[in-house]
Amino acid sequence: MKSAEINSILKGEHSFPHNFLGMHTKEDITIIRAFIPKATKITCINDTTKKEYALKKIHEDGFFELQLECSYFKYKLRITTDTTWETYDPYSFKNFITEYDIYLFKKGNHYNIYEKLGANKAIINGIEGIVFSVWAPNAKRVSVVGNFNNWNGVIHQMTNVYSSGIFEIFIPNLKNYDLYKFEIKTKNNNILLKSDPYAKFSELRPGKASFVYDISGYNWNDSDYQNKKNYPVNGPINIYEVHLGSWKRNENGDFLTYKEFADDLVDYVCEMGYTHIEILPLSEHPLDLSWGYQVTGYYSVTSRFGNPHEFMYFVDKCHNAGIGVILDWVPAHFPKDENGLINFDGTALYEHEDTRKGEHIEWGTKVFNFGRNEVSNFLISNAIFWMEIYHIDGIRIDAVSSMLYLDYNRNNGEWIPNKYGGNENEEAIEFLKHLNSIISERFPHALIIAEESTAFEGITKPLNYGGLGFNLKWNMGWMNDFLTYISKDPIHRSYHHNNITFAMMYAYTENFVLVLSHDEVVHGKASLIGKMPGDLWQKFANLRLSYGFMYGHPGKKLIFMGSEFAQFDEWKENYSLDWHLLEYDSHRNMQLYVKDLNHLYKNNSELWELDWDNKGFNWIAVNNNEQSIIAFSRHSRNDTIIIVCNFTPIVYHDYLVGVPKIGIYTEILNSDEKKYGGSGVINEKDLISCNNHAFGYDNSIKISVPPLACIFFKLK
Repeated sequence: MKSAEINSILKGEHSFPHNFLGMHTKEDITIIRAFIPKATKITCINDTTKKEYALKKIHEDGFFELQLECSYFKYKLRITTDTTWETYDPYSFKNFITEYDIYLFKKGNHYNIYEKLGANKAIINGIEGIVFSVWAPNAKRVSVVGNFNNWNGVIHQMTNVYSSGIFEIFIPNLKNYDLYKFEIKTKNNNILLKSDPYAKFSELRPGKASFVYDISGYNWNDSDYQNKKNYPVNGPINIYEVHLGSWKRNENGDFLTYKEFADDLVDYVCEMGYTHIEILPLSEHPLDLSWGYQVTGYYSVTSRFGNPHEFMYFVDKCHNAGIGVILDWVPAHFPKDENGLINFDGTALYEHEDTRKGEHIEWGTKVFNFGRNEVSNFLISNAIFWMEIYHIDGIRIDAVSSMLYLDYNRNNGEWIPNKYGGNENEEAIEFLKHLNSIISERFPHALIIAEESTAFEGITKPLNYGGLGFNLKWNMGWMNDFLTYISKDPIHRSYHHNNITFAMMYAYTENFVLVLSHDEVVHGKASLIGKMPGDLWQKFANLRLSYGFMYGHPGKKLIFMGSEFAQFDEWKENYSLDWHLLEYDSHRNMQLYVKDLNHLYKNNSELWELDWDNKGFNWIAVNNNEQSIIAFSRHSRNDTIIIVCNFTPIVYHDYLVGVPKIGIYTEILNSDEKKYGGSGVINEKDLISCNNHAFGYDNSIKISVPPLACIFFKLK
């Protein structure tokens, strides 16, 4: 029996090494066994009495044994190879994972499973160390390998706890930045080296190992911010979308650090008047070209810019400045990186076996198996992790459409219908509902945003009304229609007037975010200023007009970095933004305009208070396609703002605009002001409404309409 156990460990096929190695006591007889390859001598030291006992070598490959007539005691091993060191025996510690942990995990309801799986600091029997745990139910054997055991897979073989498929071992004396991976022996006797799916920190590419890292101990200073949080969907939201790796770099091309972003980026966002920063994915990823959307380390904040505590400092600094932090999050798919989740234990564990359900051919990625409880738990726990550990204020979920539809970007024969014969991915839909219910329960002030481009009903409808339970949805329809319209020469816009008015036909079907995101300024699509027609002056005027229309339109706002100062070049992820353009008046003026527009938006509740209520919006001039002018009013519960947009370069004086209320109107922002680079056609004096019929209104104001401009008037 003993030789069979030894052979099993030597062959790396023992799933329960704790049953043989370590200390075992029966009827006052205690046996201690240790397996240390290349050891010439091992001594057991009683931790209480300090008495020493020499273990007998029972196998030439490094098995030692000691038999004593005594009960259990805590002990160390003094090990001699080419050097001598002392350590507590990893096989002398009982399980960290409990049967209840396993029960919850298998049900998909262990929402803090990251505290148990991965590499977590723990104190067991008064001894400090790291508990390594990993889910690999189809593995023949799992070991943790690292720089602390010379990457030798036979030294720290892990135990399959309660035959649950979760393998575990506790190793004392490890420290931050010790490197490790899991070595997995499959049922087919293949050896796989895998990064830890629950690693809290990982090597910078091209390295692929995980780091031991204790994420506890940060002293947060954002309690005032947390206590003042209101439900953000009912307030102003204007988001600055950022890719940290290319927002700004050092002169030598190196990345800035989280601490440098905490100073430079946070100050900039505050000055510019944004309410939130949305950051492209910061989970660890091996390929810069993926922008973070092909994740290998879901629980690892990327090491490109620093360590976890430095990222906490960045978030803390944002909160102390009153800025919310949203992270792009990618539960739709994962890359085929051999060190990552694919075929994790030699089987399709996190993905589907059938590529018709488990693969996105066009992205070269695998699709999560949302119907497997442990996979769903992995992802839901991850979203909670970012909010609980890093105080993140919200997540924007990427590629939701690809999750909702089984036939997404698939031809006939390339997908499998659901059990009802339809194309809806019922498992993914249930996952999203589960995710959103738990987040809204635990973090009622969190934003959960869907990037969803179809007409799927109920994305932002509450769960108890049959919806998916998101707070917000990106309005891809508005974005496509508007960019199609604004990119046309003004002489042709009258034929496409519906493109700028149609979005109001469905504006209240979901809670929308109007987006001009990174996807619109890359891969040959041109920058926003590059999409604008006309000469240089007209390009800048068109862009100012675009932003004014966007900020006046119902819905929250998002603009990608660089667009606020009209960067001409397309976005490139490997280079800093073209900050040198701010040496030129035209770009500096555009930046000032966006700054003033942001502050105007935040400070005037008419522009956001009734975003989800049709009482907050009225068309004034909707069908004036011949002049390509639109006018509409925005309302709060008490106040009114009139917005007029002229999409042609023609100037109009004494232009009548109908108003819903009698009173005095003041121009509060005009994109044609000279300080913004405009021609200076403004309305300096207060405008008193008169009893002149215009656009169906009994009362109107007489204004000057500047060329290619947007004007905001406020009722005093």
